[in-house]
Amino acid sequence: MDWEYFFELLLGGLTRGSIYALIALGYTMVYGIIELINFAHGEIYMIGAFTALIAANVLTMLGMNELAVLVLASVVAILYSAAYGFTVEKIAYKPLRQAPRLSPLISAIGMSIFLQNYVLLAQTSDFLPFPSLIPELEFMEPIAHIISSAEVIIILTTAVVMILLTLLIKYTRIGKAMRATAQDRSMAMLVGVNVNRVISTTFVIGSALAAVGGVLIASHIGMINFYIGFIAGIKAFTAAVLGGIGSIPGAVLGGMVLGWTESFATGYVSSDYEDVFAFALLVIILIFRPAGILGRSTTQKV
Repeated sequence: MDWEYFFELLLGGLTRGSIYALIALGYTMVYGIIELINFAHGEIYMIGAFTALIAANVLTMLGMNELAVLVLASVVAILYSAAYGFTVEKIAYKPLRQAPRLSPLISAIGMSIFLQNYVLLAQTSDFLPFPSLIPELEFMEPIAHIISSAEVIIILTTAVVMILLTLLIKYTRIGKAMRATAQDRSMAMLVGVNVNRVISTTFVIGSALAAVGGVLIASHIGMINFYIGFIAGIKAFTAAVLGGIGSIPGAVLGGMVLGWTESFATGYVSSDYEDVFAFALLVIILIFRPAGILGRSTTQKV
């Protein structure tokens, strides 16, 4: 066996899975709080990438160095995407809180299509080049043929984000309010939890994480267009379901499993069957674990 090639695929799948995990965290957080699949979440990821591109071009014209451009463009993308997530929740989902479950789902699909076409009209249908904002790390040069600096930074960013998010939910006041709202929204309201603020905060955090993923993967790949959010969103949703939607560790694990499946299928079989293997794995796992790898089966509330 070509072990170097194996490790290249392993690390490549870890990088891909890290991006899926960053986006899947937004899906799983929103579902955990209000049991809604936010299909517009992938478009927030796409908007984050476009925002970073515009900000990076402006900052580069102002003569800033590469690291400053990366940091400032990422901050702008995170803030802008968080504002979009907040606005989408207020416009598309909040008025439908008491509506039948199908209504907010249709609204989510409609918002996804609206945001796609909005960016298409505001920008272009063509692929746009994205600058390589992630710096090269000198100590990575001996193994650069196996894993790049960009891939290392993507993997480390996902690990740090997961740790910080876990600490936020377990030990902070807003995290406790999120857990209370997820467990029983009506009871949380009775004990003084501002449920509307909790839900809005969840959308803001999820959108910010999607923006981080958008900046990192766009800088790594070097190309973006208005449709990247749909594909990434579907894959991230698959990762969330695979790991157990509603579970933060499950979203990360699902992203990793999906990334490795696609990477090894591409490397050892054919890139034409990448999606086939990914979704076949999803079907197989859900047959034996309907709630996902780390999901827990719960009785449906009436």
